[in-house]
Amino acid sequence: QVQLVESGGGLVQAGGSLRLSCAASGRAFSDYAMAWFRQAPGKEREFVAAVSKSGGNTYYEDSVKGRFTISRVNAKNTVYLQMTSVQPEDTAIYYCAADLIYYSNRPWKNPAYWGQGTPVSVSS
Repeated sequence: QVQLVESGGGLVQAGGSLRLSCAASGRAFSDYAMAWFRQAPGKEREFVAAVSKSGGNTYYEDSVKGRFTISRVNAKNTVYLQMTSVQPEDTAIYYCAADLIYYSNRPWKNPAYWGQGTPVSVSS
């Protein structure tokens, strides 16, 4: 099993940048593919980005391509989401997720493990 704790959320102006972190503990971090999801007020949770176990492969939801970057440092048991050119529609609670399977080139649906989330609010 793995435990996930997100950090780095906060208030940012439109056009600005923010980096989210997710620290993992428990089973070996490199055993897990990792992803970020988000849930905006009044909306369903949606997939944002995923990274393979080695970090060599990534996949993004269309609306964040070219603006967000997912990466991981296995030696630090941490996955990141670098957010740039943020817009008010990026306002949401952002969740880190993990699964033993990397679902390549498609949005994740139901990962096995979730963090508690970190809120991001983008002001216009």
